[in-house]
Amino acid sequence: MSLSLSDFDYHLPPERIAQTPLPDRAASRLLVLQGESIADSTVRTLPDWLQAGDLLVLNDSRVIHARLFGAKSTGGQVEVLVERIVGDCEVLAMLRASKTPRDGSTLMLDGGIGATVLGRAGEFFHLRFDGDALELIERHGRLPLPPYIERAADIVDETRYQTVYAREPGSVAAPTAGLHFDQPLLDAVRIRGVELAYVTLHVGAGTFQPVRVENLDEHVMHREWWVVPQATVDAVNATRARGGRVVAVGTTALRALESAASDGGLRAGSAETALFVRPGYRFRVIDALMTNFHLPKSTLLMLVSALAGIDPIRRAYQHAIDAGYRFFSYGDAMLILPQPDSKALANFAGDTP
Repeated sequence: MSLSLSDFDYHLPPERIAQTPLPDRAASRLLVLQGESIADSTVRTLPDWLQAGDLLVLNDSRVIHARLFGAKSTGGQVEVLVERIVGDCEVLAMLRASKTPRDGSTLMLDGGIGATVLGRAGEFFHLRFDGDALELIERHGRLPLPPYIERAADIVDETRYQTVYAREPGSVAAPTAGLHFDQPLLDAVRIRGVELAYVTLHVGAGTFQPVRVENLDEHVMHREWWVVPQATVDAVNATRARGGRVVAVGTTALRALESAASDGGLRAGSAETALFVRPGYRFRVIDALMTNFHLPKSTLLMLVSALAGIDPIRRAYQHAIDAGYRFFSYGDAMLILPQPDSKALANFAGDTP
């Protein structure tokens, strides 16, 4: 399939970008896309769109206080956005400074944290903190909000930019489809007869990096760390056996599951993934997806187009814009369901897409 970056562009009025969360997590609107059909609903009605025997898979990664400010030893200001913790005291991070710091130089960050520049790892800097990295980040860092939210994080974001089931620290951006869930909605899903399972995928800052090439074959995906436990593999297999559907909550849960099945049947494990899901990809595990609305020309827009089709996604996004839906991290949601008579999309034969 010959596709280019411009095939995934659309015009979004700036006022459609949600800058703050709604007071009620599950009050967001829900656009339901099923084949060619579009329905307007709310997230609170999600159980009505699911079936007894389905499996909802959620990403339990927790957002860390990954943004730190400080100065270089020469006095110049520096901003650090931790991408990943790679050891007890070491991280990979993006740095913003007037002049690139040299290897071996020292940064003095928020809370008196000293950080030594060990070198480069691709686009990231390898830093060693003078103490436990996660502990120092959580104590002195700031919650990182996406670049399209034009304000600093406040006390409300400390709660609302986390899912209610977040437990594994490591993300620098929230798995945003999960932000719509509160405990009453999770309870309602279970009462419906839908089971819950969890994966972990730590969202990296690369998720916000633009695709810089028109030819998608030349795009290099950012890498993210995933964990799929055996309990989730067992839950997926049980769902298949009873004829239920596997519904990923968020593109991160989808990428974790599909990465864990990249060389055949779904297997428990953990690894880095650079999986690039775009039209033409053959899904092995998931049947349906709940997700937020994604940026123009983004790999996540390509991912949802791979699942639902390019033209249906274009029509759904235009419908959402015309109908006043709120976009991106704090915005509304979309539920992509298979056609009522379609077979499961997953294929455990391990064919290469």
